[in-house]
Amino acid sequence: MSRARRTPRQADIARVAGVSQATVSVVLGGNRTGVRLSERTRLRVLEAAERLGYVPDPVATRLASARNNLLGVYTFTPAFPIDVADSYYPILAGVEAEAAELGQDLIMFTASSAVPDHTRIRRTRLADGCLFLGRHVPVAAVGDLMASGFPIVYIGRRTELGGTIPYVGADYVSASAEVVTRLVGAGHRRLRYLREPDEAPSSDDRERGVRTAAADAGAALTVVRTDGTDLTAADVTTWLEDGVTALVVEETDTGAVFHATWRALREAGVSVPGDVSLAVLGRPPGDPPGPGISGFEVPRREMGRAAVRLLASLLDPAAADPSVHRLLTCPPVAGATIVPVS
Repeated sequence: MSRARRTPRQADIARVAGVSQATVSVVLGGNRTGVRLSERTRLRVLEAAERLGYVPDPVATRLASARNNLLGVYTFTPAFPIDVADSYYPILAGVEAEAAELGQDLIMFTASSAVPDHTRIRRTRLADGCLFLGRHVPVAAVGDLMASGFPIVYIGRRTELGGTIPYVGADYVSASAEVVTRLVGAGHRRLRYLREPDEAPSSDDRERGVRTAAADAGAALTVVRTDGTDLTAADVTTWLEDGVTALVVEETDTGAVFHATWRALREAGVSVPGDVSLAVLGRPPGDPPGPGISGFEVPRREMGRAAVRLLASLLDPAAADPSVHRLLTCPPVAGATIVPVS
């Protein structure tokens, strides 16, 4: 059995090129220190490295230069396998597209439950900086990372750590308020808003927009917190008997509340929009059959691209101080499920 070929080292290059290992290090490191070398010596080192098939260690390169054009992507929920209808897909597609344009490579970090937060998140330092995705923040671990000066950007608005976490998010407050204003303009005065029970800035922002617009219009609004498992056809029937003419539903990465609402409507024999208008604060992954759902578009692809640009600016010492809190506009989606009250 043949023995595996040993990975060439700088010492091997030095031997083949007939120079010192220090000279090899200077040449392969781009001569950042300005050491005077003849062009002949530089070429001899590079030719030896190519002949031996030398590949620099990315970790060692980072330690030596502090930059390796490598951006991390850390997800707190599973990101693979990815489906084009999944809410993470357009974000990751945007991240990849922008990183490619900027000449950056990507490394994915996963949130394995078997490893403590601090240990997992510390691994992101293999990259120059890291993008984070997820509804919740492990505050202590992320705080330690930021305190060390390591650049990070969250995709999605964050309020933790005194609002110091850089982020690129969506303006859910304005978009949600616009949806309710649309409903009120169609004559709806009794609304039910369904949202997930956990606390997250994206959920709070949507509810704030809904409450503000309903209060400004004098509409009656009831907020229902549900994970979807306790939502039944009887609930829908009761709401309609109470005079509710429109349902507003939060969209999250799971889509749990929307799909539970749609199922309850179907089981109750309630037609949309014939019996009740329906609006979604976002776009549900995999729209159900029938009329397009009214609501708004979350600019996920552009959020991914903008997050990469923000992280790149944080890594560039020559860049002007960037605005580290950015909210992107959510374009309205007319759909066909908001109709005037008959």
